[in-house]
Amino acid sequence: MSLQCGIVGLPNVGKSTLFNCLSNAKAQAANFPFCTIEANVGVITVPDERLNKLAQIIHPKLIIPTSIEIVDIAGLVKGASKGEGLGNKFLANIRQTDAIIHVLRCFDDDNITHVDGSVNPVRDKEIIDYELQLKDLETVESRIAKVQKQAQSGGDKEAKRQYELLLKYQEVLKSGQSARSIVPESKDDQRIAHDLFLLTNKPILYLCNVDEKSVSTGNRYVDAVREAIQGEAAECLVVAAKMEAEIAELETYEERQMFLEEAGLQESGVVRLIKAAYQLLSLETYITAGEPEIHAWTYTKGTKAPQAAGIIHTDFERGFIRAEVIKYVDYIQYGSEAACRDAGKIAIEGKDYVVQDGDIMHFRFNV
Repeated sequence: MSLQCGIVGLPNVGKSTLFNCLSNAKAQAANFPFCTIEANVGVITVPDERLNKLAQIIHPKLIIPTSIEIVDIAGLVKGASKGEGLGNKFLANIRQTDAIIHVLRCFDDDNITHVDGSVNPVRDKEIIDYELQLKDLETVESRIAKVQKQAQSGGDKEAKRQYELLLKYQEVLKSGQSARSIVPESKDDQRIAHDLFLLTNKPILYLCNVDEKSVSTGNRYVDAVREAIQGEAAECLVVAAKMEAEIAELETYEERQMFLEEAGLQESGVVRLIKAAYQLLSLETYITAGEPEIHAWTYTKGTKAPQAAGIIHTDFERGFIRAEVIKYVDYIQYGSEAACRDAGKIAIEGKDYVVQDGDIMHFRFNV
């Protein structure tokens, strides 16, 4: 399952610095706009301590964690929806992602130029919101023009359903709200909404990039952002990109942990960001475990057993018979699959079973 989060923001807010911390890919991080000309893509391992604890019991030859893709997208400026700056490239790249990580500058530094001359993260947020909303409004009104006649003639129910939903999107976008403020009521509406590929309909995480002294407490800029996104279906995370870059330079785990403890943190901002991005996409993990390997598999929350099996191989879904499921906590408590079986802790689940995060699964199938 290849899913992408796009890192977006105005120039010089810390996008590429964060990307460099997240990935082995090295996007140039310099003090001028459009430093990242092409979208840089990094495959990021999702930290999961459960895999290490299982490995201490099973001693596998290989541990394969799950991952997501992070895309560093060129900085946006006012007028991007009309092609200003790298607007067309920015919008094309963001349209291909599944979720947005919007980086906001929440620190003062006279040595780093702000494209608009002053630090104001709420204004910066509104600039990008406005550009994306304008582009979405263009998309919606273009689609309205195509389906309006069919919808109003009354003979095409699908066109009518599309038209009604498009009018709702048109109304909220014109009022300065994002498309995600509308929650489709039916599966048909969800399908129509998905097929529109609206930029402001993507799940979003606002990432406040602060100075080191504000990383555990936040600051007035962070407070302003949190107030601005109240009522919006979005999360907010505080990270100090400059500090994360320093942590990334440390060679050992012990050095990194000592650095974090001194800063009053339990885990790095990079780890918190990866976990938040995973949750942003409504993703969970099930595990297959044995001596050859412990393997984490990504699935979308709410997935049923046959479809989860199909993530490993399409034959598993096509010939699905049943799933044998051990809860992670039971495996840790009893210490082996055999002990779980003896204790009656292996559940036999059928096609309607909804997979739960951390399930240790073994699929039976016949093709």
